[in-house]
Amino acid sequence: MNEDKELIDKALKGDKKAFEMIVRRYQKPLLNYMGRMVGERELALDFTQDVFIKVYASLHTYRPQYKFSTWLFKIASNFLIDFWRKKKIQPVSLDEPLETEDSALCIQVSDPGPSVDKVYELGQVRKRIEQILEKIPAALRELFVLRHINEFSYEEIAEIKGLPVGTVKNRVFQTKELIRRKLAGRS
Repeated sequence: MNEDKELIDKALKGDKKAFEMIVRRYQKPLLNYMGRMVGERELALDFTQDVFIKVYASLHTYRPQYKFSTWLFKIASNFLIDFWRKKKIQPVSLDEPLETEDSALCIQVSDPGPSVDKVYELGQVRKRIEQILEKIPAALRELFVLRHINEFSYEEIAEIKGLPVGTVKNRVFQTKELIRRKLAGRS
């Protein structure tokens, strides 16, 4: 976004309001991402603030030929990796194949004005997906959240994570399959 680049230029020249506008623009998506990755609201708020501090301190390293949101989420992703290393979370191999089925889950949302029953049902499915997502290995969950919650393209996610696009697509698919199987009651 050109507007992001203008705000960054102003922030680099000492305009604190410009950086405040950047924070306001990206605070909610970043907080959503952090919340889904760490599972605790207070921790997610702290981490979001910490990431913005890192972004402010590193703003001079941002290269305008790249999308700002991609750069921001790369910093956030690295922050989470550092956090998990410090917590010594047991790594999970992403190279081990996950069992997959041929059928796919399709959650269909009715036209604008769904019935109360449908709203409740979808809320329950969404809640169940959130619970399942919390139990999925962090590395897979992160890619799924970036794609389906923060709506980054596969190419942007690949850039954020430093992975090949095909690997990102495969892991997001594996995560969707894992969620689908768990929703269907199969482990």
